[in-house]
Amino acid sequence: MATLAKDVMRGYLDAIVLNVLRRGESYGYQVTKDINAAAHGAYTINEATLYTVFKRLEKGGCISGRWGDESQGGRRKYYAITASGQALLAAERANWTLAQQTLEELINGD
Repeated sequence: MATLAKDVMRGYLDAIVLNVLRRGESYGYQVTKDINAAAHGAYTINEATLYTVFKRLEKGGCISGRWGDESQGGRRKYYAITASGQALLAAERANWTLAQQTLEELINGD
């Protein structure tokens, strides 16, 4: 199976994580599983990369985090998308559409 280069994915990680969190509050390991499952083997995100994205988005006010109150195992930090995150996701989706159309023309156009 072909895989996407990490360089290709790097510019879209914020949008990818925000899209996962758009479905509801989640924690790191589950977000990793959701991304990897949605990519069908073409891309896998590692936890170090994911937590870097979480930090950047939280610092920018695009997501909020809270510590869970699990009674067994380690505590989980749960993340949720904010209104700013919703706005960023909408902008990133528009940017993706433009990039997709432009690359299609540049690579496959006459």
